[in-house]
Amino acid sequence: MISMLDWITVPLSYPFMQRALIVSLMVGAVSAVLSCYLVLKGWSLMGDAISHAVLPGIVIAFVLGIPLAVGAFAGGLSCALLTGYLKENSRVKEDTVMGIVFSGMFGFGLVIFTKIETDQHLSHILFGNVLGVTVRDLVETAIIAGATLAIVLVKRRDFLLYCFDPNHARSIGLPVRVLHYGLLILLSLTIVASLKAVGIILVIAMLVAPGAIAYLLTDSFERMLVIATAAATGSSAVGTIASFHIDGATGACIVLVQMLVFILAFLFAPKRGLLAVRARRQADAGAGPATETPGHR
Repeated sequence: MISMLDWITVPLSYPFMQRALIVSLMVGAVSAVLSCYLVLKGWSLMGDAISHAVLPGIVIAFVLGIPLAVGAFAGGLSCALLTGYLKENSRVKEDTVMGIVFSGMFGFGLVIFTKIETDQHLSHILFGNVLGVTVRDLVETAIIAGATLAIVLVKRRDFLLYCFDPNHARSIGLPVRVLHYGLLILLSLTIVASLKAVGIILVIAMLVAPGAIAYLLTDSFERMLVIATAAATGSSAVGTIASFHIDGATGACIVLVQMLVFILAFLFAPKRGLLAVRARRQADAGAGPATETPGHR
C-alpha cells in the first residue's frame, strides 16, 4: 500500500506536476482573498458573469494574434462595465442584468469559436488544462496573481468598508466609484489568472467557496482572509495531487475538495455550523419559558 509520503512525492517527481501545483497554489491564494470580498458584497453572481464573459475575448484575441490573457481581461471588464451601465440606466435589477449580459456574451463566444479554425480545445478553455501549463504560463500567472493579491491586501480596509457600507465609505471621502470598478478589475484579473488552472466554468467555485468556508468559521475579517487562503491553497494542493492518482481532471478535483471542506464547515463550524445551531435550538427548547417562582404575598 502506498505511503502518505509516496502519495505526495511521486506525482511531484514530474516537472509538469510541479508546475501544475505551483499554478494551483497561486490561483488558490489570490482567489481566496478576493472571495472574501465577493461573499461579503454578495457578488457571487458577478464572478460567474465575468468568468463566462471572457470567452469571446479569448476567441477574438486568438484571431488577432494577441495574448489570450489580454482578450480574456478585455472581455471580463467589458461585461462588468456593461452590467453597471445597464443597471444604472434601466429598471432591471442587477442580478437580472448580469444574467442577460453574461449569457449573451458566452453565447457570442461559442458562436465565433465554432466559426474559426483552431487547434485550441474548447474543453481546455471551459475546464482548464493545468497539467499543460508551460513555464511561460507559470510566469504570466505569477505576475497577474501577484499584482492582484498585492493591490487587494494594500487596499483591503477600503474595500472592506465599501463592501459593508458604501454610503459610509462615501461620507468619509473614499472614492466609492473607483473602489467599485477597481474591485471589478481585480475580479477580472483573478479570473484571467485562473483560466489555465480551472477554466471558465469552474473558476466561480474558486471565487466563492473559500470565502464561504471562512465566513462560517469566524467573525473576524482578518481571520477570514487567513482561513480562506488556507482552505483554498490546501484544497488546490490536495486536488492536484489526487487528480494524478485517480487520473481525473485537475480543476474538477480541486473544486470537489473545496466543496468537501465547505460541507465539513457547514456541518461542524463551532458557531454557525448546522450541528451547533441545532444544539443551541434544542438547549433553548429544553430550557422552556421562564416560570414564575411562588413567593410570599
